Amino acid sequence: MPVSRSAVADSYARLSEVLPGLGITELGAGDEVPGGGGWTAAASLAEGGAGLESFLAWDDAQVVRDYGQRARPDVVASFGLHRYAWPACLLVTVPWFLHRRVPRYPVTHVAYDRTAPGLPLGRMAARPEGFACLPGDPAAALPGARVVADEEALRAEVRTSVAEHLEPVLAGFGPRMRRRGRALWGMATDEVVEGLWYVAHLLGEQERARQELELLLPGATRPYVGTAAFRELKGPDGRPLHTRDRASCCMFYTLRPEDTCATCPRTCDADRVNKLLAATV
Repeated sequence: MPVSRSAVADSYARLSEVLPGLGITELGAGDEVPGGGGWTAAASLAEGGAGLESFLAWDDAQVVRDYGQRARPDVVASFGLHRYAWPACLLVTVPWFLHRRVPRYPVTHVAYDRTAPGLPLGRMAARPEGFACLPGDPAAALPGARVVADEEALRAEVRTSVAEHLEPVLAGFGPRMRRRGRALWGMATDEVVEGLWYVAHLLGEQERARQELELLLPGATRPYVGTAAFRELKGPDGRPLHTRDRASCCMFYTLRPEDTCATCPRTCDADRVNKLLAATV
């Protein structure tokens, strides 16, 4: 496989093809992480101060605009964390899934702008600090490469990379969400699994993603909570319908109790089947 100017450029280009609503700009070694305008530095979210307050004001206004009511402060914070962590996890999991390369992103190396026109999922700017790859990968010759022994060692790199980036972010959000420890890492686990599972569907590789994620999160991989938690339901015609059991709750039920997602812990299997069938129509 030819190596482009960086180990992850091809992965992000492919991600942009299937998910054009999310923009990703890879920063070079000498590039500053952007600030000002609509940009929010991940480090400012981790600090939990004015930067986080300004970030969450967007979520508060969005709830009022879209649902005509105010959400509790902890619910607003939960929405805000989801909207940051979902694309942030893709920075790591997509290069792993597509090209078996795992970049590291310290919290000081990433910024997020969700106000960019034409990008409903926002845009991220990120500067990798090295990456892991497998023996025989042409990218091993690039600066910052670290070759690991095998697939399991590379999965460990994924878990470590995501945790390294999210741990300080969770610490910033946690007090506002009124959650700690296991509850916060349950949300992180869900973002890892559901983000890649969604992108894999767009790539036409959902089955491979389920298999890969089950190996990535087999259980007892702290700080993550539980397994990838996929399971199979049967539709009325007997055909399989794939779902999973979230490790956390996104709190959307506090706004629309009747409109929970198909993987919500509060959604019974009969309702899950109906929601999954409706999504395929």
